[in-house]
Amino acid sequence: MTARIPYLGRFAPSPTGPLHIGSLVAAIASYLDAKAHHGQWLVRIEDVDGARNVEGADQHILHSLQRCGMLWDGEVTWQTRRYPLYQQALEQLGDLVYPCGCSRREIADSQVNQSLGPHQAPIYPGTCRHGLAPGKVGRALRLKVPQAPHCVLSFEDRWFGHYSQDLTAEVGDFIIVRADRYWAYQLAVVVDDGAQGITDIVRGVDLIDSTPRQLYLQQVLGLPQPSYLHVPVVLNENGDKMSKQTGAIAFDDGSDPQQLLRAAMLPAARFLGLDVQAETIDAFWRAAIPAWAQLLQTLPRQP
Repeated sequence: MTARIPYLGRFAPSPTGPLHIGSLVAAIASYLDAKAHHGQWLVRIEDVDGARNVEGADQHILHSLQRCGMLWDGEVTWQTRRYPLYQQALEQLGDLVYPCGCSRREIADSQVNQSLGPHQAPIYPGTCRHGLAPGKVGRALRLKVPQAPHCVLSFEDRWFGHYSQDLTAEVGDFIIVRADRYWAYQLAVVVDDGAQGITDIVRGVDLIDSTPRQLYLQQVLGLPQPSYLHVPVVLNENGDKMSKQTGAIAFDDGSDPQQLLRAAMLPAARFLGLDVQAETIDAFWRAAIPAWAQLLQTLPRQP
């Protein structure tokens, strides 16, 4: 396989608790992709959502990555230390940003959302685009999306192939500063990836729907577009994405490395489609990196 140089990837967990098997799958995939391309792998703690952060979770995450043999390049970064970068980006967006006084209920109950199914995210109807209604107070800040012609954004996902979204019709103007005054994920992740020079993003497919919003932000901020690879996500017995919100438990309980390998790392590799046999963590990586390189030759795979 021909390496693309320079490759700079990243793993960006939120410190809302210890890593679980679903987040381990994403970590292993991003680490393998960086190593298979002879690139660098950064770790960024995405802790802007202060209400959900768990004290000490960031250090637990870093320790678990080290115990799994995933050693990052350079220094770990925390989003809460990067607020001036987000403020600069907000100022750069200028008149594209406006205050919104709508509640989630008001957006969900708007006429444009009446035909949506139960699992589709509400589309913002543009209520506050031309100014707040009398009596309304700005709660969040939204970014204007082009209306005519529609803003249709597409990209080639390295795992799933072509993905396209009509941002105007399917999303609408979206939040970049939340009502609780936290920086929104969409803005923070784009600014961070641009500032760090990330060339390749490997993450769960649950985030693929966010990618067009990030492409749009990259365009209006004049940032380069990384390559994307979204891997399948682990589901629980109810068919929901495994997450801390759905009761996922930590995969790293401090047990010996052999147990960590058998109970977490090998199952995560098998979930990704890698036929890896190993008795030690070092042997796991020696086998998994070429197996990942071989897997890449079979992609993309349509869902």
